[in-house]
Amino acid sequence: MKRIAIIGAGASGLTGIKCCLEEGLEPVCFERGDYIGGLWHYTGESQDNQACVMKSTVINTSKEMMCYSDFPIPEEYPIYMHNTCVDQYFRQYADKFQLKKYINFNTEVLSVTPTSDHEETGEWEIKTKSKTSDEKETHVFQGVLVCTGHHAEKNVPEFPGLDKFKGKVTHTHEYKDFHGYEDKNVLIIGIGNSGGDVATELSRISSKVYMSTRSGSWLFNRISTNGNPVDMTNTTRFYQGIFDMFPAFGEATMALQLSNRFDHKKYCLQPKHGPLSAHPTVNDELPNRIAAGGVIIKADVAKFTETGVEFVDGTTVNDLDCVVLATGYIFGFPFIDKSVLEVKDNRVNLYKWMFPPDRTKHTLAIIGCVQPFGAIMPLSELQCRLATRVFKGITRLPERSELWRDIREKQDAMANRYKKSQRHTIQVDFIQFMDDLAKLVGCKPDLKQLLLKDPILDIRCIFGPCTPYQFRLTGPGRWTGARQAIMTQWDRTYKPLQTRPCDARSYKFIATVYLLIALAVVIFLYFAV
Repeated sequence: MKRIAIIGAGASGLTGIKCCLEEGLEPVCFERGDYIGGLWHYTGESQDNQACVMKSTVINTSKEMMCYSDFPIPEEYPIYMHNTCVDQYFRQYADKFQLKKYINFNTEVLSVTPTSDHEETGEWEIKTKSKTSDEKETHVFQGVLVCTGHHAEKNVPEFPGLDKFKGKVTHTHEYKDFHGYEDKNVLIIGIGNSGGDVATELSRISSKVYMSTRSGSWLFNRISTNGNPVDMTNTTRFYQGIFDMFPAFGEATMALQLSNRFDHKKYCLQPKHGPLSAHPTVNDELPNRIAAGGVIIKADVAKFTETGVEFVDGTTVNDLDCVVLATGYIFGFPFIDKSVLEVKDNRVNLYKWMFPPDRTKHTLAIIGCVQPFGAIMPLSELQCRLATRVFKGITRLPERSELWRDIREKQDAMANRYKKSQRHTIQVDFIQFMDDLAKLVGCKPDLKQLLLKDPILDIRCIFGPCTPYQFRLTGPGRWTGARQAIMTQWDRTYKPLQTRPCDARSYKFIATVYLLIALAVVIFLYFAV
């Protein structure tokens, strides 16, 4: 039985263990912390430079879109879960499939290098160190799943004068909660998801909160028309097909929808790029906090003084107490030998964002190093399903030239679509990427064939949300509960909302009737006159 090393026991590492077991491989997971769940396990303080959510963090993807494909999130859980619920779900997943016994906690991976006979065997030498005893060990594995994600090292830009600023400077990597920011004047640099979350939280307890952005951002909210989760509404194969055929139309439609909620230009947020040309910022509160004066949007930073900051438009803030850098992360894999994989400026060459293309034996895969328009958990799971089948020898990857061609095509498409930024180097579209992986695994649903066999399910798959269950309907890893999960996904979505009996009257219907009556009266009076 082939032994597979899994580095990290977060969202990707857990499903990596399960996928190994499904393919008859022996997983050995190394986790440098003493818990599972990765960054979704809240800790009061940073540990070993590991990323961690803030105490108040609520996930940006709805539960039906983010769950593992054969393990629905409990129906009573909120549509958008607090980080404690996400952490609980991971523990439930680990308990259900008995994954914890394969995890070596408090064990850090020091290095991953090819063995001396790697060209023939594809084996890897891994050196580890126990945090409890400082004992070092050397292991040999037939495959490696690197599940450390892309929140590796905080990105700290250099601003003129920042080193002389006398106030408190921190990165969102260290920010845990609002304590210490009460009644302070705070500048937040960056308008990504973390920056938006910090801004809205501090705007209620700080004296002033300024938010500096170079280019602005389109703001997506979690709740869409009729109170439905926006990702379940928009992430459908039908919409994806329209956007693929008419990308300019898709971009314009999305911009119109977002602007109808609030005019981004009036709020000094509208960027030059379209809403589908950058990673989305999801924040339901920020427009309200701007309107209430709690958050003040500012231009890019020009320089700092000892007590304040000057922006590129010439405006200043002279009594600044704190600066929070919401400037993202630099991802990398320092424990992997550079001859195998090297990351430069957040750019890396990987087939399907997984496999180094120049290896003769594809026995190492990077998992979860993507930034999707959607949830990452199902993508990581499908990557692990593919990787374990490649390790086992069931699925063969194309020749090296084809791997490189695919990589270049993906990179060119990304460069043409997204604004140039260190942030936009690993972007993927949820449905397209899932389908790409599923084709190689052999589990992509055949919608034409499904139309003949099960037309009701086919309609749900095309026009309904593309939930992960679709990739368990057929092929390797088929789950008998997949159809039922798809047919009941909206029931589980609405379940936590049913907390009291409500009037059953449909005011939409009543309003429509009154509108038609009013229209008839206007027409009658017009012709009567």
